Amino acid sequence: MDLVGNVVVSMKKRSKYNVDITQKGIKKRTYNGEVYDSLTELQFLKEFIELKMKTGEIVKWERQVPYVLQEAFINFEGKSILPIKYIADYVVWWKDGTFTVFDIKGNPDSASKIKRKIFWKVYPNIKYVWMCRSIKFGDKTHWISYDELEKLRKLEKKTNKLIGGNN
Repeated sequence: MDLVGNVVVSMKKRSKYNVDITQKGIKKRTYNGEVYDSLTELQFLKEFIELKMKTGEIVKWERQVPYVLQEAFINFEGKSILPIKYIADYVVWWKDGTFTVFDIKGNPDSASKIKRKIFWKVYPNIKYVWMCRSIKFGDKTHWISYDELEKLRKLEKKTNKLIGGNN
C-alpha cells in the first residue's frame, strides 16, 4: 500500500533467477497443487523422476530437502553467525537402496558453485548431482548432468576450432 492506502501492484514480473512471478507464471509452475521454483524444476519431475518411478528405477522421492552446510556459531566478538543452509531440489531413492541429491541448474552462479564444494566436503558419502536440460546433449528425456554437459560443450568447442568452425 502507498501512503494514501491504495493497493500498489508490483511491476516486477521476474525473480532474480529470471523466473516468471506473475499469476500466469505461478500457474504454469503449479503441478498437483504444488508451486515449483522454476519450469525446469517441474520438467525434471515430469520427464525424469515420474518416468523412472513408472519403470521402478526410482522407489521414492522428496522435494526441497534441507541440508546444513555450516552450523551456526558465535564469533570471537560474541556475534551470532547464522548457519549456511542448502535446500536440495530433489532427493531420489533408487531401487538398489541408494539415493541421490539432485539440484536442477540452468546457469549456476558463483554462490551455487561454492555451496556445491561445501556440500561435497560436509557430505562426502552422498551422491550430489546437478542436472541440466539439454535437447542437444541430453538423453532421450533431454536430461544430462551439469558436469557431463560442460565436458561435451568443451569438446564440441575444441572440435569446432580444429575443423575451422565459427564457435
